[in-house]
Amino acid sequence: MSNPSLLILAGDGIGPEVMAQVQRIITWYGDKRGLKFDVSEDLVGGAAYDKHGVPLHDDTMARAQEVDAVLLGAVGGPKYDDLDFSVKPERGLLRLRKEMDLFANLRPAQCFDALADFSSLKTELVSGLDIMIVRELTSGVYFGEPRGIFEEGNQRVGINTQRYTEAEIERGARAAFELAMKRDKRLCSMEKANVMESGILWREVVIEVSKDYPEVELSHMYADNGAMQLVRAPKQFDVIYTDNLFGDILSDCAAMLTGTLGMLPSASLGAPLANGRPKAMYEPVHGSAPDITGQGKANPIACILSFAMALRYSFDQGAEATRLESAIEKVLADGVRTGDLLSDENSKAVSTSGMTDAILSALDESL
Repeated sequence: MSNPSLLILAGDGIGPEVMAQVQRIITWYGDKRGLKFDVSEDLVGGAAYDKHGVPLHDDTMARAQEVDAVLLGAVGGPKYDDLDFSVKPERGLLRLRKEMDLFANLRPAQCFDALADFSSLKTELVSGLDIMIVRELTSGVYFGEPRGIFEEGNQRVGINTQRYTEAEIERGARAAFELAMKRDKRLCSMEKANVMESGILWREVVIEVSKDYPEVELSHMYADNGAMQLVRAPKQFDVIYTDNLFGDILSDCAAMLTGTLGMLPSASLGAPLANGRPKAMYEPVHGSAPDITGQGKANPIACILSFAMALRYSFDQGAEATRLESAIEKVLADGVRTGDLLSDENSKAVSTSGMTDAILSALDESL
């Protein structure tokens, strides 16, 4: 049987630095666990624009469609700020999501006990936090038509359209319910059914889908209240399902409950392939961080945890994903820190590669 395939798109800024560390983890799994991957690499974002004049070359898009999973680093940077909207680095990422039809964005917000003090909330509110936000990713106000800036009378008008079909809401809901079944069997759907027709439809469809998952406890919350509850008592949630715009905002809000974006992975999943596993792309939540690029300061953990998500969701290796997550937890408990996590004199400051050295040692100890 052939090895599972991974396409690595390191991107811009710190992307290549953190992705190089993931490559070391991938090599460890091949050498020590017999889990070998066929890894290929290509360009996305500003790096692709510099070479091809577009943020994602057609050949790269075709390769992304053929592999079992895509691992993406980060895109963008100040040197691309003045580019036309159509060729900005972020458009490469949006094209991948759209053409691979990755409709469910999984954003975990997990607080490692060793880092609970980093949260702006009281430690007891976030210690042991483990929630998953499922954001619908390919529809809603970011994609709806009509859109644009138009002349109307003697002034300009900016228009974006919030549009959802039943099918779009349903497939995301099924992904969220399936996740809830594997977790604590609680799902909270968030919309604005009090003021938006798309929210009314959203709630109706989610209720209909819930009939297929009688074991999952379903609740509903207006998204603005959801934002408030996330910072008031976040541990009340298990899985949250919401639309593209609210999901963008709520997942960033949840992310900062953990104290640092450098720790958070994400997965974007599509429809199941012939092998029953979803088409998928995995990426850290953090940006390209041009201010620390090339200095060995970047925290590789979010990118490494994104690979752990790939092990779990694309390669059916849940136990190995847990092994990697536990190794990271041990390293943090031992006080090993990249610059973004330094808090006190007991911390052991390490570089990007130093953090990976520590994680590899912890993996060795797990055998």
